Amino acid sequence: MSVAPVDGIPSLNSDLFYDIFRRLDGATLASAACTCAALCSISKEESLWENVCSSMWPSTNREDVKSLISSVGGFRKFYADCFPLIVNKEVVGYQPNNYLEYPDNWTEAEYYGDMNESESISPSDFVSIVDIRFKGKPICSKVLWGIPNANGYDGWFYNCPFRIDILTYADRDDNNDGAVHLSVSDGLPPITSLERERKDGKLWRELREGLQLSWIIVNRKIKQAANLASWSPLGGQRHWPTDKDFVIRFGSVLPAKDILPCQVAECILIMKFRVIHTEEDGFQTTLKLTELSMQLEDMEGAHVNGRNSLLILKEALSSRRSKNYGEVLESCHMYSKVQNELKEEKMRNESRLDRLCILSGIAAFMTFWYCVL
Repeated sequence: MSVAPVDGIPSLNSDLFYDIFRRLDGATLASAACTCAALCSISKEESLWENVCSSMWPSTNREDVKSLISSVGGFRKFYADCFPLIVNKEVVGYQPNNYLEYPDNWTEAEYYGDMNESESISPSDFVSIVDIRFKGKPICSKVLWGIPNANGYDGWFYNCPFRIDILTYADRDDNNDGAVHLSVSDGLPPITSLERERKDGKLWRELREGLQLSWIIVNRKIKQAANLASWSPLGGQRHWPTDKDFVIRFGSVLPAKDILPCQVAECILIMKFRVIHTEEDGFQTTLKLTELSMQLEDMEGAHVNGRNSLLILKEALSSRRSKNYGEVLESCHMYSKVQNELKEEKMRNESRLDRLCILSGIAAFMTFWYCVL
């Protein structure tokens, strides 16, 4: 069998490369584009990147989302913005003592975010594109246009704690047919009872290892997008607040320079599942998604108000990102470490103050009786 010689890549049919490229993932496609001018030209085809985004984020298959992505720069730009995750290492050099002193330099208007810049940022400019996978299989895709309850109420949104709930009250209703469920057929291990699960934690481990979350925020006005999720869970809590509930936490560390005194904020993404069936009920083990929410907190754990949250989200769209997941985890762990140090320092200060108050009380009491006697 003889093989015909090939003079070079340009001599090959571009349709052949296109057929090969449409089977590649985003990272491989981007690498192939760096090899030569011919492959770079083919790799710029929007249909290839649309296929990549569709495979990674099933919610981008919706026609309204396709129109949105086209309006903000196309699928190639969308992938480049949303595949790398946000990394913020500015917290590394941060010291708790400096944090406690720094707010004194802020005016009341600066601290509470009463800045004219926020007036140009509208809640309706933001779109949330959310996808959940379990063991690589898509189980939920949601798109939320704007921020619920952000308009009206005489500025109520701007001054109250910021929170986005993807699920409605109807979605949380046990009788809702459109709810998101996970069962043994999706890869969950069967559990005979909640008491057994409390002892061995097998179901909890499968959830922690199998769940993946992508929460993309798009700003239609400035035409930028970013993925605020950590992709894999950062932590969680078993049996909270009831024996049947499992809380999984995702998130990222966002820059808040000149917005918050601490200069950084934590984006907390909460996913909560509830056990609705076990094997002892006569049904296969089944979980239901009952909460999917986002909120922002400062270094002290206080909720960020709506006005500052819009500014932080806008800042996050142009923040540093990395394809190295280890670097992303390092950034989140460093934030947690500094936050814990701050809490410990605050507790020590409060303990010293309590002891001082007690000693002052004893001294006053003894002085009183000395004077009486």
